[in-house]
Amino acid sequence: MVDSPAKLTVDYPEKLSRGTLILKTLFGWLYVGIPHGICLAVYGVAAVVVIFISWWAILFTGKYPKGMYNFVLGYLRWQLRVYSYWGYFFTDKYPPFSGEE
Repeated sequence: MVDSPAKLTVDYPEKLSRGTLILKTLFGWLYVGIPHGICLAVYGVAAVVVIFISWWAILFTGKYPKGMYNFVLGYLRWQLRVYSYWGYFFTDKYPPFSGEE
């Protein structure tokens, strides 16, 4: 088995709310998609710019600048939390508006 640099840990939900599932399916675009979508779109544009700049930094220095790495990592964490809640139904816990651990 090859050791991967990225690890994803998701706890199996023993029980999920049927009511929350119906609400997410019918109105998720309204209470999850709009606020998180707008914020993630802006954050995503910034992340693309940071990725472009970091590409050049890696090319010339051979290292990923720590601040840029953490910025992109925060974006990916936030995006994955929103997808886990709204798209994949892994959890009933509303995702926070942050990319922190």
